[in-house]
Amino acid sequence: MEFFNLISVEEAENRLMENFKDFQLGIEEVHILECADRILAEDVISDIDVPEFNRSTVDGYAIKSQDSNGASETIPSLLNIVGKVEVGQVPNKSIKSGEAMYIPTGGMIPEGADGVVMIEHTEKLDEENLMIYKSISPHENVIYKGDDIKKGEIIVGRGRRLTPETIGVLAALGRSKIKVYKRPKFYIISTGDEIVDIDEELQLGKVRDINTYTLYSLIVKLGGQVVGKAIVKDQYELLRAQVEKALEISDMVLISGGSSVGTRDYTAKVVNSFNGKGVFVHGMAIKPGKPTIIGEARGKVIFGLPGHPVSSIVVFKTLVETFVKRKMGVREYTPRIRAVLDFNCHSSPGKRTYQMVKLREVDGIIHATPNFGKSGMISLLSNSDGYIILDPHEEGVYKGEEREVYLL
Repeated sequence: MEFFNLISVEEAENRLMENFKDFQLGIEEVHILECADRILAEDVISDIDVPEFNRSTVDGYAIKSQDSNGASETIPSLLNIVGKVEVGQVPNKSIKSGEAMYIPTGGMIPEGADGVVMIEHTEKLDEENLMIYKSISPHENVIYKGDDIKKGEIIVGRGRRLTPETIGVLAALGRSKIKVYKRPKFYIISTGDEIVDIDEELQLGKVRDINTYTLYSLIVKLGGQVVGKAIVKDQYELLRAQVEKALEISDMVLISGGSSVGTRDYTAKVVNSFNGKGVFVHGMAIKPGKPTIIGEARGKVIFGLPGHPVSSIVVFKTLVETFVKRKMGVREYTPRIRAVLDFNCHSSPGKRTYQMVKLREVDGIIHATPNFGKSGMISLLSNSDGYIILDPHEEGVYKGEEREVYLL
């Protein structure tokens, strides 16, 4: 009888990265309006200072700050109004001691001025005389050239996911074309004589294809694209033909089911048939997800994921998502929250264990309640908010402990 050669999750990740150290995802240039949620493929270095001139952050009067020394409601400072700054225009004169110039928010600070007193703290006696009721310090209400972004500074780094906020920065730099990673191409194959598509009639003994749709959604969320999908019966020739097709048009092939050790599990045999590196991982010390396969054929990555939906998701997030993000240099953190456990939970000795949990808040404290069930139970997916991870050396966790919950 054949058994798995279980290796740790860390070792599986290392083998994956080592065997695909030369694997590269393509780069393309897209318009700034089309780059939302894409991954930046190069450092963006500013070729300008932002702002490019000293400007006011308030509506008020540009003055020499020393002219406001001692100003108060009872003893205001009296200054001479010498003009007005127009938005988008260069001031036509400089400020001397005893002078003030009206300036709107965003206006260019005239030469000689080193601060702006807010309009609320002033009063015009007439068109030429201004009373100031509050003193200001040097540089108050002024943002100086390069205060925001300095020329030559790396302002957005490679691997950054482009959010509306970062896109705003790129717009400030005048970048209309952005280099991003091409969306990695995936091909999803679900295997099993019992699997039928969601539109087919469900007969007794058959089960609907769940994994294709959960994996499809995970891929889209990751920033990839699905270029093909198929359901394949448990026949070696059919699976090999589908994998061959997938290798032609995708970067990564996901095969769910057919990864456990058995006479009708053909995934490993198919991967090894392409005369590449073949299977280099078959079995991980992880629960759920033990019968995981990782292999190479024609320079492409093939993942053999367990057929059970929860196992498939756990392995995808652990291996596939990690691989893609590392290749793109993505710097993101898995959303997580600390919660108090409402249960005792034993681990599986020697394995990294993923325990699904449901969250609830009581008196401002987040509590985590377990969702116990086998990895084939689809209710585990809809009834869980996240999961906790038990490391291989841990015997378990206890009620009342505070642990990090990784959010789904």
